[in-house]
Amino acid sequence: MARLEDSLHAVILAGGAGERFWPASRQAVPKPFLKVIGGKSLLASTLLRTRRVADAERIWVVAGREHAKAVRAETGLPARRVLVEPMRRNTAMAVAYAAARIRSEDPDAVMLVLPADQVIPNLRAFRAAIRKAARAALEADVLVTLGVEPKRPDTDLGYIQRGLAVGPKAPGLYRVRRFVEKPNEKTARRYLERGDYLWNAGIFAWSVRAILDELEAHAPDLHRLWGPMLGSRRRPTAEQLRGIYRRAPSVSIDVAVLERSRRVWTLPVRFHWNDVGTWASLAEELGVRPGRSRSVAGRLVECDSGANLVWSEDRTIALLGVEGLAVIDTPDALLVARLENSSDVRKVVARLKSSGRSDIT
Repeated sequence: MARLEDSLHAVILAGGAGERFWPASRQAVPKPFLKVIGGKSLLASTLLRTRRVADAERIWVVAGREHAKAVRAETGLPARRVLVEPMRRNTAMAVAYAAARIRSEDPDAVMLVLPADQVIPNLRAFRAAIRKAARAALEADVLVTLGVEPKRPDTDLGYIQRGLAVGPKAPGLYRVRRFVEKPNEKTARRYLERGDYLWNAGIFAWSVRAILDELEAHAPDLHRLWGPMLGSRRRPTAEQLRGIYRRAPSVSIDVAVLERSRRVWTLPVRFHWNDVGTWASLAEELGVRPGRSRSVAGRLVECDSGANLVWSEDRTIALLGVEGLAVIDTPDALLVARLENSSDVRKVVARLKSSGRSDIT
């Protein structure tokens, strides 16, 4: 059996649109490139974490065609390890593409998959969890997902129901009973009270063989598209890749495989984790609370106001007698929303797109 240190490849998924971060996040500059915490972009912070668990020569990024140049500049990765998707087809295709490429170089690889836009400040705890999950994936030939112990009944996150403990062969890991996507508040509160539900962190570990086998079993139409690549060390041409993606379904890896597979385990983790998926979750991360507002960028003047989040590229923002707002000011668009409603920002983006305003989305 290969040593974990010699076989771990890390894949950062940087293809999301980040529409709930509009108007700061656009198709041209999506959320992973935003510098919202600590002066680094979310992608740069993710890369820094990833280098704590995988050798630099085994780190990959999957990104859209329009962002490939920016990804290379931001990460310093060689072109061959920036896997460029010709069009968006969700995470199942991104995972399959990465698995096929890694298999061509290292058939015994263990593959770590993680999003490009999360906040995990405790690098030591992160590294320990990843090594534990990856070792279980390597030794037990299973798919492992990290589950974060929930702190609140969040309705913007997916959940994992923990099943029976695996036992002495993998202490601390559990079989997955089921996945639940974004429950309503009443249901989320019940999950919190039960104690056997975890937030789905979207961080996975599995062997390349295992994930390709499960794709073949549960998403055969998708798996079949990569057939010519699986036995070859040659990279697909741009034309071949466009053909593959044109025929591909748009489906998440959770729906395509994890919700169907019987080989899924979860590792509950307690370290601080935030997917900063909305302006509200960013406000929470930055410590916005009654009596305290934060400005991510720009200048803020407040009078009798509080618990607001402000982003302004050029102008001074003055707030008087208002609370709980996200005020996001860019040169060509202004968003003013209650933080508690910020997960609905994608509705604004959808309306703009439907009215032909691609210039500001």
